[in-house]
Amino acid sequence: MHLTIAVSSRDARTLMELTGVLDYASAPYLRQAAFDLFDGGARDVTIEVSRLRLLDAASIKVLLYLRTKAEHLGAGLRVAGAAGRVLTALEISGVAKQLRVYDELDWPVGQRDRQEVALDELRVTHGQWPPAVTGLLGDLGAMDPDDPRRERIREQAIELCLPVARRLARRYGGGAESAADLLQVASVGLVKAVDGFDAGLGVEFGAYATPTIVGELKRHFRDRTWGIRVPRRLQELRIAVNKVRDELTQTLGRSPTVTDLARRLDVDEEQIIEMLGTGSAYRPLSLDTPVSVGDDETTLLDGLSVDAPEYGMVEARESLRVAMARLPEREQRILSLRFYGNLSQAEIAERVGLSQMHVSRLLSQALAVLRRRLTQ
Repeated sequence: MHLTIAVSSRDARTLMELTGVLDYASAPYLRQAAFDLFDGGARDVTIEVSRLRLLDAASIKVLLYLRTKAEHLGAGLRVAGAAGRVLTALEISGVAKQLRVYDELDWPVGQRDRQEVALDELRVTHGQWPPAVTGLLGDLGAMDPDDPRRERIREQAIELCLPVARRLARRYGGGAESAADLLQVASVGLVKAVDGFDAGLGVEFGAYATPTIVGELKRHFRDRTWGIRVPRRLQELRIAVNKVRDELTQTLGRSPTVTDLARRLDVDEEQIIEMLGTGSAYRPLSLDTPVSVGDDETTLLDGLSVDAPEYGMVEARESLRVAMARLPEREQRILSLRFYGNLSQAEIAERVGLSQMHVSRLLSQALAVLRRRLTQ
């Protein structure tokens, strides 16, 4: 375990000092330690994080959850001492003010009794994963590869964990994907987690299995469910936008604009616009989709013009693009300046450092080459 928790009490106040790493694997221990304090009557809790080296997104969610839990109990909870990367993570997540990280901590170091919490004695279940699984997989890892009991124990561990995999799959349901498909993907992730788990690292199986299964589900949505292949960067940007859209709506009191989203995610507005244009790629409409009401059977395909003169230019333009790419770089630039930049030969000569006569000769030669390649 890379996290230590020390608890101090003073004047009906409780201070939890965290040292080390607070991540997905260690956050459940903080949660259980805080629950134990609440059960013991603590009502004013401060979590001091000045000695944390790492704070990930899962841990930030736990901190927010503990704050909400404290409010329900009529108690108070805040975070103090955040600095460096930890403070940056809280600010980027937009929760710094909620957790009151800017409030000063009036608790001198010399007045802290610092009772260290025995994390290995906490009742941590990691999302209701069966406690016996970690022990089973520990036994499995200690067996000889040829031991006939290995397959039976492996199957037993998978069967014990299938209900949790089913719950994780349901989190991603409600869309076009069938529940059976999502359960199958989650089950594949569970098998990978069972086969890849190393009990010797001292981590609970649930801390390893949950991100493995969730990752498998996310890959399924990223790679298998788009009707048209969309670049991964746009798929990831779409996920990020969906995460912050509700938050910005609450903060701003209105639907966020492209500018709001770009500023929040620190990307260019053009990237947001490009991402929004991929919306129809997830489930593109069929050309056989009806577009009229009644007995008329008009479809989208019927509304497409097949006689548009521009269609005849598509092949020619594509062939020209390929032929242009095969020209020397200097000739490509001269052609671009002449036909796209609308510059005269004299202006082009000044740009490329050649005489006008040389530019004219290169233009003629390049056009002849393109003409020959396009008419072969």
